[in-house]
Amino acid sequence: MIFSIIYLAIVVVTIAGDWKMFEKAGKPGWAFLVPIYNVIVMLEIINKPIKWLLFLIIPILNIVYGIKLYIELAKAFGKGTGFGIGMIFLPFVFVPMIGFGDAEYQQLAPENVPIF
Repeated sequence: MIFSIIYLAIVVVTIAGDWKMFEKAGKPGWAFLVPIYNVIVMLEIINKPIKWLLFLIIPILNIVYGIKLYIELAKAFGKGTGFGIGMIFLPFVFVPMIGFGDAEYQQLAPENVPIF
């Protein structure tokens, strides 16, 4: 019972952090709760083409592009690569740090992204 309460608290804090992170980027917070659409919104936040969505559903490529997505997301809020890796492995710590912390969204310049 105690573990269930702790787990629920971690899930709620992570969802709230993602919600606030989306709002900081000027996107609706509820968008995080909608599957697939949340990835599209994340791609908009980091200024990557929609074709990344295709790469994120292809096995093996999804690991590479998923890591790239979180690293770019961290950079969009003025954080480094290590912070992006932290968002992958410890999202219940690093995501609320962006959402509720002093990190500010910095619009990344669009770039021509090679396919691979």
